[in-house]
Amino acid sequence: MSDKSTAHADWDSRIGKPSDNRITGVGELPPPGGRLAVGGTGHVLLDWEPVEGALGYLVHRADRADGPYEPLDHLGGDVLAVPHPPYADTLAEPGRDYYYKVATWSDGGAGQQSGTVTGRPRAAGDTPAPVAVAVDASATPVALPPVWNRMIGAEHFSLLLWDEPGPGGSDVAAEYAESLGIVRDELGVRTVRAHGTFLPETVAVGPDGSFDFTGLDAVYDRFLATGLKPVVELSFMPRELTADPDYTVFAYQAQVSVPAEWERWGDLCRDLTVHLQDRYGRDEVAGWEFEVWNEANLEVFWNGTQDDYHRLYEIAVTAVKGVDERIRVGGPSSAAAGWVGALLEHCRQHDVPVDFVSTHTYGNAPLDFRPMTRGFAEATGRAEPEILWTEWGVTPTHFHPVSDSVFAAPFVLRGMRSALDSADCLAYWVASDQFEELGWPPRLFHGGFGLLTVGNLRKPRFWALRLLTLLQGGRIPAVATGDGAQALVECLATRVDDASSVDVLLWNGTLDQSKIGGSAALDRTTTVTVSGLEPGTAHSVTSHRVDEEHGNIQAVWNAMGGGDWPDAGQWEALRAADRLPDEDLGTHRADADGRLTLTVDLPNPGIRHLHVARG
Repeated sequence: MSDKSTAHADWDSRIGKPSDNRITGVGELPPPGGRLAVGGTGHVLLDWEPVEGALGYLVHRADRADGPYEPLDHLGGDVLAVPHPPYADTLAEPGRDYYYKVATWSDGGAGQQSGTVTGRPRAAGDTPAPVAVAVDASATPVALPPVWNRMIGAEHFSLLLWDEPGPGGSDVAAEYAESLGIVRDELGVRTVRAHGTFLPETVAVGPDGSFDFTGLDAVYDRFLATGLKPVVELSFMPRELTADPDYTVFAYQAQVSVPAEWERWGDLCRDLTVHLQDRYGRDEVAGWEFEVWNEANLEVFWNGTQDDYHRLYEIAVTAVKGVDERIRVGGPSSAAAGWVGALLEHCRQHDVPVDFVSTHTYGNAPLDFRPMTRGFAEATGRAEPEILWTEWGVTPTHFHPVSDSVFAAPFVLRGMRSALDSADCLAYWVASDQFEELGWPPRLFHGGFGLLTVGNLRKPRFWALRLLTLLQGGRIPAVATGDGAQALVECLATRVDDASSVDVLLWNGTLDQSKIGGSAALDRTTTVTVSGLEPGTAHSVTSHRVDEEHGNIQAVWNAMGGGDWPDAGQWEALRAADRLPDEDLGTHRADADGRLTLTVDLPNPGIRHLHVARG
């Protein structure tokens, strides 16, 4: 069996297994009230009143009023609970009645289900259903929190020194470094999180038990030359420190066992911190985040218990802050939004610092952990921990076609918009398809996690974040109404302080991954009205689009005939097509009431960016 096949088989056998039971951090919350189900074109739209203290909501559906009711699975492969209403059920078939109940989601999972509401989706008409978007340019702009570019994920940093031919004959080290430069310059990314600070090529353990960080120095020197900052993930365990050196994960055999001697883990974390300060400066390192481990709530990443993880965390944070109290340390860096409440409760009971909580989710917008972090701050008198989603994406599954698809582009914007009010960071996993966890990419479009392909072509997901980055000024009110508004069609708008330009970002997407190829029934025609402009003034309007025919580099490759890897001429053609050009929509004049109206097509999946500039 090949290394890739072995890694896959091992991953598949362990990935779904928790390493311990979850601890319930709060009592059961009441179900939401005010439930409403509306039959829309190609979907049923569900809405309800939020519940104080909820992390999210789990929608259940049945074909009959008396059930059985099952959680709606939109095929994202991870947490099914959504953070807030409304919710569009696009799995429903037109002309059929469906029955829904909603449960409030807490750290203990789903609570009691609500009463029943009924909805029946409509079939598509001859033309796309309408949606209206109202933008108020007279409102005072407020800051748009940069949750999308504070941090991004990447494969282990030692790829920066890779010296063997990579997938498709690529130069792994050069392309990996280039990808970091692209996300820095075009997305505004500031920090990068990667696994494997303590891999064999970065840390050696001497016969006397001392730690040699020469390999890590070479890696960090190269990384810091990009102008980015690292998230120091305290993982994985050096082989010499493990209780079970045969307990590994990934094709590169990362050690994920508990330590044989727990005090040696503390020595490692302390010596690393001292070494980084000596090499890069105390003030520099004080600005980095240190995250303890990766997804210890999955058996595949940890052969200990939840209590063992808490011990690992406590030893690490004590060691790091013993060197410099200013360094920000957090965890549990968990899969599927797990163990957050348990870590906070452990830190509360044992007076252990936690500067941020970190966790992961895929295939859905992130849950809202503010009730937990606020409760921790109130109970301890400590500062409220930040909420850092240090891994997030459209799927947790390696080599999944959704990762290369247009479907993933509006999904990204849905998640980022949701996180603006509930998180400090939503880090996309990952920057580049130069990625070896379960084996190197076998072809150019293979469903890799990267925003960028091997060769650094920009996928539709990349363009979604690029358009978010292009929004100028501060956020102003933008409200969508109509068929599927706020659940399928969503929007953001900004304007600069002098009101000389307004940006409107629209997208049309669904969580339902059975619609990866798109759905004509979910296409929409969107009328955008910008109010609050100076009456009679002329405005030039430019547009960007991401859909099957725009910003879709895989479609360009398919049109060439596809295959595994491009030849030299095909690479040249692909790079020439790797752009998102401005489209001139002409000059439009605000009416006597200061309103400017535009109507645009918005397919599902699809994104539209409108830049409205005075003069």
